[in-house]
Amino acid sequence: MTTIRRARPGDEAEIVAMIRELAEFEKATDQCTVTESQIATALFGADPIGFCHVAEVDGEAAAVALWFRNFSTWDGVAGIYLEDLFVRDRFRRRGLARALLATLAKECVDNGYTRLTWAVLDWNVNAIALYDGVGGKPMSEWITYRVSGPQLGELAAEVAD
Repeated sequence: MTTIRRARPGDEAEIVAMIRELAEFEKATDQCTVTESQIATALFGADPIGFCHVAEVDGEAAAVALWFRNFSTWDGVAGIYLEDLFVRDRFRRRGLARALLATLAKECVDNGYTRLTWAVLDWNVNAIALYDGVGGKPMSEWITYRVSGPQLGELAAEVAD
């Protein structure tokens, strides 16, 4: 039996394990430093900054969707940004990723959010096929930027305290 539910305290170890499995899949394990404590604070602390849904198959954690709310200045309402969607290898091709996306779409509709947004690595053809299949549209005119590491510190240093 498959169940999709909101993550709850006590899920931290499985969530972190799947994040690390995702980092391995993306060949970026050296960049993944998240801890169970950080996930507990981010998802279940006094001021949560993220949310998570877990898909279970026969009581076993099989997939995870980690997300946060963003804000559309054009629509004037929140949306969901899906940070990570991961299905463990042995549970793939069972519709779990699609079910998690549908759950997040329902979260949007139920809360009046107007957008569900995510990014995908250009080489992940299976994920791209899924996203095309659920009606996702690539935002080809947009280029994603990130500042991190030493460059983040350098930029921040431009502000006088």
